[in-house]
Amino acid sequence: MKKLSLIILVFICACSSNKKNEEHAIARVYNSFLYVKDLQGVIPNNVSGKDSILLVNEYIDGWIKQQLLINQAEKNLQDVQKDFTKQLEDYKNSLTIYRYETELIKQSLDTNVSDNEITEYYTKNKDNFELKENIVKVIYVKVPQSSPLNIARLYIKSDKEADKKKLQDFCHKYAVNYYLEDGNWLLFNDILKEIPINTYNQEEYLKNNRLIEIKDSTYIYLLNIKGFMIKESLSPLSFEKGNIRDIIINKRKLKLIETMQNDVYNKALKKGDFEIINK
Repeated sequence: MKKLSLIILVFICACSSNKKNEEHAIARVYNSFLYVKDLQGVIPNNVSGKDSILLVNEYIDGWIKQQLLINQAEKNLQDVQKDFTKQLEDYKNSLTIYRYETELIKQSLDTNVSDNEITEYYTKNKDNFELKENIVKVIYVKVPQSSPLNIARLYIKSDKEADKKKLQDFCHKYAVNYYLEDGNWLLFNDILKEIPINTYNQEEYLKNNRLIEIKDSTYIYLLNIKGFMIKESLSPLSFEKGNIRDIIINKRKLKLIETMQNDVYNKALKKGDFEIINK
């Protein structure tokens, strides 16, 4: 098959909106046909002509292989093996229920979670909040070696608000990367992705280092470890806040669905809409 000529024909046909062109067949496998209209949505609007041809070629190849495999399977499977009536019905029912539950959640779920609710859940479930990794509170700055480092060295170790503002101004001017939110807990492993700290024992490193300066071939990294917590200790509430909020909302989802299911059942029971027939 001369694919390139075929694709050009497809594009010529696709440019027209009349029904005759839409029903133009561009490929056949046994008694199955692929039509121009079946290619709608295959090619994004911003794709070049050359790339469009490649995409259509790939789609046609995929369609042909699929039809050949379907034909091969049809010939080699017994009728009972090809009967998907029950599976399809079960799948349709599951999708229908899921869609209804999704709409119910969208319309009725209360997603407002107060700080008091989060604190209460944390207090009652502390055993579930063991740290799996070391976490830290830090500020760090990554700057080219040509930067005026004495300024950064001075301000990065200060807790004064005026000095924090000066450090922020410095970072805006010189830093390649920086993080100044020292009130937030971060995974220490995420910090190691940003700063080339070499250590085989994170716990010992955190216990023995606060102000850190590291140099590589291009940059200098300044780090102030404001606080840390070791894995397997109790995870702080502030670190778990988002996770707890998600847990509470998920519990509400389950409760909402359970309540809906019970309401449907009880209403149907009262109206006699179902019965269990003894045979």
